[in-house]
Order: sequence, then structure tokens, then C-alpha cells
Amino acid sequence: MPAPRKDPLELRERAVRMYRTAEPKPVIRRLAEELGVHHEALRGWIRQADAGERGDLLTTAEREELTTLCKENAQLKRSNEILKAASAFFA
Repeated sequence: MPAPRKDPLELRERAVRMYRTAEPKPVIRRLAEELGVHHEALRGWIRQADAGERGDLLTTAEREELTTLCKENAQLKRSNEILKAASAFFA
């Protein structure tokens, strides 16, 4: 069971919207103080929202899949090396 969220989802969405619509871009630390949240939490919310919209950043699901595939690839490489050594030994 996931841990309950400390800040409501509406606050997160409103904070990200405020940051995006402000011109010039506000300093994240000041905006976070105005909203009463930690500046690193606000920075994370903005990054998370940007990751879903930007094509060059990986989403959480894509990052997890990439990690899984890298582990599987390493395992297959090790297996391949073992099989090469065995075939050389029995040849």
C-alpha cells in the first residue's frame, strides 16, 4: 500500500500551473515559500510534470522498463560468455 501523499494533488497542480504561467519565471524557492511547501518538493513536481510532456525525458514507467531491460541484458551477456567457454572446453 503506497504511503499517503503529504500535499494534496490540487496543490501540486496549482503550484506547477503557477510556475509555468508566471513571466518571468519565478525563483522556485520563493514560490515554494509563498505556497508553504518545501522548495525541493516543488522542484520535483515541476520536473515530474515536465517529464510527462517533454519527449526527451523518460517517464517513470519507461525508466523502470529500461532498468529491467539493462539487468536482463547483463544476465544474457553473462550466460553467453558461459556458453562460449563451455563450447570451447568441449570442442
